[in-house]
Parts: sequence; C-alpha cells; structure tokens
Amino acid sequence: MFKYIGFRTDNIKKILFNPLEVTELKYTCLKCGTCCHEIEHKKRIPLYPDEANELIEIAKERGIAFKIIEDLVFPDELNNKILVVTYKIRLDNETHGCPFYDANKGCTVHEVKPLACKAYPLALKQVDAFNFQISVDPLCNYVDGNYNLLKEADFAEIKKIFKNEYPNAQEHLKKNKKLMLKIKKLEYKNEIKISREILLKDFNKYLKEWEREEITTN
Repeated sequence: MFKYIGFRTDNIKKILFNPLEVTELKYTCLKCGTCCHEIEHKKRIPLYPDEANELIEIAKERGIAFKIIEDLVFPDELNNKILVVTYKIRLDNETHGCPFYDANKGCTVHEVKPLACKAYPLALKQVDAFNFQISVDPLCNYVDGNYNLLKEADFAEIKKIFKNEYPNAQEHLKKNKKLMLKIKKLEYKNEIKISREILLKDFNKYLKEWEREEITTN
C-alpha cells in the first residue's frame, strides 16, 4: 500500500507531468462506501464535538445505535483533565461501517455530515502533535485507480481535480488550526499545561482517571 499523497500550501514542489492527462481528471465519487467502512488500523471518521452532538441527536431520533470514542486528545496536567479535540465514529457494528451509511442510498445524513466526510478523499494528515496538512487518501478507490496521474499533480491541479472537496478540506484544516491555536493560547496564559513528553503508562492512567473537557471554536 502506498503512502498518502501529501502537499503543503506553503511549500509546493513543481513536478513534471503531462498536463493533458492530469487536467482531464475530475473527481467523481464512485459510491463504493469504502470511506464509510473500517479498514483495520487505517480508517477513522473524525468528528468535532459539535458534529458529534448533532449526529448523536439524529441517531436518537432514528433509533440508530451510534457510538463514538475519543480521537485527538491532550492531557492537561495543570487541571487534571483530558482535553478532547475530536472524536471518531466506532465502526464495530455488524457491517463495520458508519451507522448512517445505507448500501442502497449511501450517506443518509448527507446535508449535515462531518467536514471530514465532505472533504474526502482529501484528508488531514497529522505532522506532529499540533500540526496537520491536507493530503489525498490513497484508500479511496477513485484515487487508487488514478494514482499514477495523481501522484504527479501539483497543488494547483489538486485544487482543480477535487474542486468541490477542496473548500471543505480548507474549512476542515482551518477549524483544526483554530483549535490548536486555542490550546496554545491557553498554555500561554498558564491556564493549562500540556506535556510534550509523557510516559505511556502515565498517559493511560490519565485517560482512566481524569475528567474530560471538549475544546471547541466557541
């Protein structure tokens, strides 16, 4: 399996390619459902707290079993709290897929689906604890089928190929950056303390014992 096709808006490398071949590409969802299902150790559907709350309410109205678990978290050692930035949908049901996915209809919450879903197959790839970049997910069947062309596309071409998805990916990244900035500001004000180095046994202990606090853009 090949790695993510990554690109950075602040450091774009020009790559030689056949412009006629690349510019002919236009992303079309194959409605295969791959992005809505679990691929062991690879797939996750991240949700911001506000998105999670909205989907929880929809699931209650429809009588759907909907489970989420914490995804991106930071241990605040000053207040003994786990700061939750994102959750992810648990795909441990019978189909190992999103409970809002229907085999015949596809996504049944299309109008309110999370930013991560709206942006797909563009995704956020974690660079380090506080930094992310937009990448193309190679697990998407459209990307897989056009990999040889997409790997040669520069940033401008990626924006054209994924014309509808790119604005959502930008919004996804923008929201993520706001949350990371909020955490850094809280650190600067000495209102929280995020350790840059932590032992796994300590981290697991904190996860079990500490209260949770969601970090939102509000």
